[in-house]
Amino acid sequence: MKFTIGVDYGTNSVRAILVRTSDGREIGTAVVQYPSGREGVLLDPADHNLARQHPGDYLVGLEESIRGAIAQASAFQGFAPDRIVGIGVDTTGSSPLPVDAACTPLALLPRWKGHLAAQCWLWKDHTSHEEAAAITAAAVRLRPQYIAKCGNTYSSEWFWSKIWHCLNTAPEVFDAAHSWVELSDYIPAVLAGVTRPEDVRRGVCAAGHKAMYSAEWQGLPDAEFLAALHPKLAELRPRLYDVAYDASHTAGTLCEAWAEKLGVPAGIPIAIGEMDVHYGAIACGVTEGTLVKVMGTSTCDCAVVPVGSAVADIPGICGIVNGSILPGHYGIEAGQSAVGDIFKWWAEVVCQGDSRLHAQLTAEAAAQRPGEHGLLALDWNNGNRTILVNPRLTGLLLGQTLYTSRADVYRALVEATAFGARAIIERIREYGVRIDRVVCAGGIAEKNAVLMQIYADITGCTMQVAGSSQACALGSAISAAVVAGEHADFASAQASMASIKDIVYAPKPENARTYDKLYAIYRELHDAFGGVNKAADLSSVMRRLIEIKTAATTPAAQAEPRSPSRPPAEADLAPA
Repeated sequence: MKFTIGVDYGTNSVRAILVRTSDGREIGTAVVQYPSGREGVLLDPADHNLARQHPGDYLVGLEESIRGAIAQASAFQGFAPDRIVGIGVDTTGSSPLPVDAACTPLALLPRWKGHLAAQCWLWKDHTSHEEAAAITAAAVRLRPQYIAKCGNTYSSEWFWSKIWHCLNTAPEVFDAAHSWVELSDYIPAVLAGVTRPEDVRRGVCAAGHKAMYSAEWQGLPDAEFLAALHPKLAELRPRLYDVAYDASHTAGTLCEAWAEKLGVPAGIPIAIGEMDVHYGAIACGVTEGTLVKVMGTSTCDCAVVPVGSAVADIPGICGIVNGSILPGHYGIEAGQSAVGDIFKWWAEVVCQGDSRLHAQLTAEAAAQRPGEHGLLALDWNNGNRTILVNPRLTGLLLGQTLYTSRADVYRALVEATAFGARAIIERIREYGVRIDRVVCAGGIAEKNAVLMQIYADITGCTMQVAGSSQACALGSAISAAVVAGEHADFASAQASMASIKDIVYAPKPENARTYDKLYAIYRELHDAFGGVNKAADLSSVMRRLIEIKTAATTPAAQAEPRSPSRPPAEADLAPA
């Protein structure tokens, strides 16, 4: 038997799993919470757009999670650390770190340890919204091809806008940084013992989706374009990278120092780093026609189309990148900037509850029919990633009365995220990409049957659930198995190591009819507040919501079966 390790860096914690390469069986796992900040995130009370993380947390989590997974796996018959043949890593993104010439994050140096700009700029940091808008405007004017593949709008969640914002607001940090490295590239480089940023092997996943990298224009944006933004960005370019690699390549081999720390063989291959959901898609068996949704604090959607097939540019998505998920396929990414975070905000921040309140609100919401609460919400509490690509948008709740309950709002927020998911699916299909099935991964999808049924009813798609509760980490381990030579290619590795649960959530026609009416109103609000339809007339919205509510509470409607297919389990909609 041979085994690989998958390490998954999330927003609040890092987890490692140890799996058998023959069948993907998970024999050891460990989760380490980040010790710094609020649940691992460094915040600024004066700026709700700021979200950073301390790089030291990543290193502590790396060692403790892997050693913990190995310790748990030691009870499995046939396992021994010397049978570990590879390591794979996935992370959030875009989460770039400023580093010095020795590839040490600035925040690990005494001078910069308390400086927020010297930390890792976490994916959900939106402080660079002005820079993102300026990059979009410059690209439209000078290099439209640069943003055509990423939805025609550059995001404040991405690489260049964050670095430029650092230059504008903390020039002392920018000047001290020799280079910048994505978290998904940094961790594999640490394991490989890389000591120069120029030697870090960068993954095309983060490069293509977040940094406007493409082989079509020989890599990163050219110096002339960057100089039009700021001359210092052009000066930085030679200290970044020229080539980025897909998952058929390695990021290096495990160095002696980290092999000793972890108690595993030195020299084993390290898979190229990818963003969490992209490797998660592999563990969900992604292939053409499958949309994978990894649902956590946010939601990221991934699909693939074989290279050689025509793929149109899709406005408002997060990118179409050759090799960003599976080698030999274009990876298509979209997503929502807040999903689990919205439920957490309502239950834990506003209602001052905990996981037990999530379960209670879910049970109460399950007793309702679609439209019964009379509410409609927009899912923009952390901005809109797809399809409007606007971090300056905020949440909205409409239709509340003096009788509106906590559970009413909770269900309306769940429905809002499902309406946002439907908008993404419709946009991708509109441009000719097949979506035959939807596979969901993450704690929300696994634990909450009520939410999954609502998603099926609203999207009109049959929803399936990933076989692994650690899909992102499993995808990293699958990639490690491929580069270690345990499987000939990703298709055979997926066939052996990926799985889907038997649970299926099919749309219910009676619920779908009501949700179609509500979705029509959602799109009116979406387009009006999102700036798509500036002449929108919303004067009938409240009346129509009341009409839908009245229809849902008539005696005839009350005689119909309730929404969930079965009573909810001890569900916890909080971010996994």
